[in-house]
Amino acid sequence: MIPSPLNYTGGKFRLLPQILPLFPRDIDVFVDLFCGGCNVGINVDCARVIYNDLNKELLCLYSTFRYLGKQTVLEWVYEIIEKYGLSLVSEHGYGYYQCDSSKGLGDRNRSGYLRLRADFNEKRAKGDLDHRYYVMLYVLIVYAFNNQIRFNSSGAFNLPVGKRDFNRKMERKLGAFIDRLQEQDCAFTCRDFRRFDISSLSPRDFVYADPPYLITCATYNEQGGWNEAAERDLLAFLDGLHDRHVRFALSNVIRSKGRENGILLEWLGKNGDKYTAVPLDFSYSNSSYQTKDRTSGSEEVLIVDYPLAEV
Repeated sequence: MIPSPLNYTGGKFRLLPQILPLFPRDIDVFVDLFCGGCNVGINVDCARVIYNDLNKELLCLYSTFRYLGKQTVLEWVYEIIEKYGLSLVSEHGYGYYQCDSSKGLGDRNRSGYLRLRADFNEKRAKGDLDHRYYVMLYVLIVYAFNNQIRFNSSGAFNLPVGKRDFNRKMERKLGAFIDRLQEQDCAFTCRDFRRFDISSLSPRDFVYADPPYLITCATYNEQGGWNEAAERDLLAFLDGLHDRHVRFALSNVIRSKGRENGILLEWLGKNGDKYTAVPLDFSYSNSSYQTKDRTSGSEEVLIVDYPLAEV
């Protein structure tokens, strides 16, 4: 299986061995409704993939990868690293930079990283959003704090420097991901799920929804980005798919650290004859990396609207 080249919050790569066998085997169009890091869509066996997300920067980044191809993207990545004097421990070792692995590379890379960030934000402010801009974004993500993506209210990338750099493992992940994107018949759409057009979907198509989890403390929930109204709207959207005989699967959490998703439980109770909730065995470490207890009381499920005996 191919992992995402991004350390995206709530990524499903480690759950794929449990999730993928529960998907139908006869998928024409696979809709990754909240694609995020693309861990699911990149690994599904289907005729066509539609990657959808509200984060336009992500979608344009993936589109750039697909357009440029692995060789050009990697050439540009290394050119940017060299231009800004960023470290490459996999090539030179920590000693070359007078650093050690326990403290990381933040102090060493801070100056170059801030220059890269400033140049990137200048391009952004000018509207110069070319392919080079998106490769710069990828390098920023690699060298940023916890390899995350964050823009402030003014639209500027504002994460501080992180402790890591671009290494051989990242290179392999990026290369394999780009190769797979180029092999796929795929499209990228930036739509709120409530405005996603389902009129062309058929019973041979499949929608996978991995929304922000209402009862977790991930960064996308902290500013009200996902709330009870959005949760109810998504469940109504899925009901609409079922009414049109379009198959779906929903990833979600029923209980987590003493909290309970009453909206989801009520919906499941009303639709017990139509939907099945399959328990999954995993707790995330990158959804709340500052939490000491990362595993207590989390009940994650995959909810499907088709008979699992047919899978």
